[in-house]
Amino acid sequence: QVQLVESGGGLVQAGGSLRLSCGASGPIWSINHMGWFRQAPGLQRELVATITSGGSTNSLDSVKGRFTISRDNAKNTVYLQMNSLKPEDTAVYYCNLHYRSSTHRDLEIWGQGTLVTVSS
Repeated sequence: QVQLVESGGGLVQAGGSLRLSCGASGPIWSINHMGWFRQAPGLQRELVATITSGGSTNSLDSVKGRFTISRDNAKNTVYLQMNSLKPEDTAVYYCNLHYRSSTHRDLEIWGQGTLVTVSS
């Protein structure tokens, strides 16, 4: 069974930095793309950033220039470096993985979420 393990959330003051990590394990044939979403209280989940197997990235306009997504293909791990954090970045951050299983099915899985709280 494929699993995602997230880490790196926490409490930080505005202007500070955090780095989120998400590692995938299990019967993965290949990874299509990985990404981070977030959900603040009372709001819908939104895409923060994604990265393809080839390294192409896409990110939310409000985080461009502050957040950087990267991945380590050998470790099946994706990172989100978050700098210049703002109180409006406060949310539960979820890792998302699109992969092909060992039985060649294209599947999607979500992490359990990690809370990021930015104080003003």
